[in-house]
Amino acid sequence: MSGETLVTVVGNLVDEPELKFTQGGAAVAKFRIASTPRTFDRQTNEWKDGESLFLTCSVWRQAAENVAESLTRGMRVIVYGRLKQRTYETTDGSKRTVFELDAEEVGPSLKNATASVTKGGATNSAPQARQQPHSGGYGQPSGPNPWATQGSAQPPF
Repeated sequence: MSGETLVTVVGNLVDEPELKFTQGGAAVAKFRIASTPRTFDRQTNEWKDGESLFLTCSVWRQAAENVAESLTRGMRVIVYGRLKQRTYETTDGSKRTVFELDAEEVGPSLKNATASVTKGGATNSAPQARQQPHSGGYGQPSGPNPWATQGSAQPPF
């Protein structure tokens, strides 16, 4: 959709992801992240933490199950999705506004960690594209090598 506010936030999980299922059987995982800016103060020669931004995130379907299975409290994550604003009224009648992130992509940050990735099976009903042989080079198209010339399988650079 056009007009949506898409953001990428890097932060730490402050809770364990909570996996639930709708009445229709769709999985949804909710979790909160804290993103804290750090700046270097040249006068004191120290790093200083700014005010943390706390965001509640939700992710749906197979990604929700993957998040709940793979991520735990304290992990540094990268979350990409749609920023949403929601206003509600408390029991005492005051209005509150919260910002939430509907995640499209969630993954661990590899800045200070390693990860072992296991590819899951296809879960959508769309037919899978037939895999073509790959020429082996990073960023090269699938299929025959377009740079091949008279016995050379190397790109011309």
